[in-house]
Amino acid sequence: MASRKGEKTVSLAAVLDLNEASALRGKLMGLRGGNVAIDASGVERIGALCIQVLMAAAKTWDEDKLSFTFSKVSDAFQKTMQMIGIDIDHLLAKEIRQ
Repeated sequence: MASRKGEKTVSLAAVLDLNEASALRGKLMGLRGGNVAIDASGVERIGALCIQVLMAAAKTWDEDKLSFTFSKVSDAFQKTMQMIGIDIDHLLAKEIRQ
């Protein structure tokens, strides 16, 4: 998939738990001001705090009028989001929308 001009891709860790939340926030805030694509294809487990960090980042990028998308998502990531009632369909890259 071709990336947008200046778009940075962030590959998420396999386990996104409480210990990873602060690092994820720091990584994302370091990319503020540019378009971001999230690769969640390797996620095996994600906790609520990391989901909160990702959703806050999505809102921040939207307010900044920049692109924040999920370019790839694992089944575990998608199922966890659905299980807790978070719809990320509007954030999915067109190529992976169902």
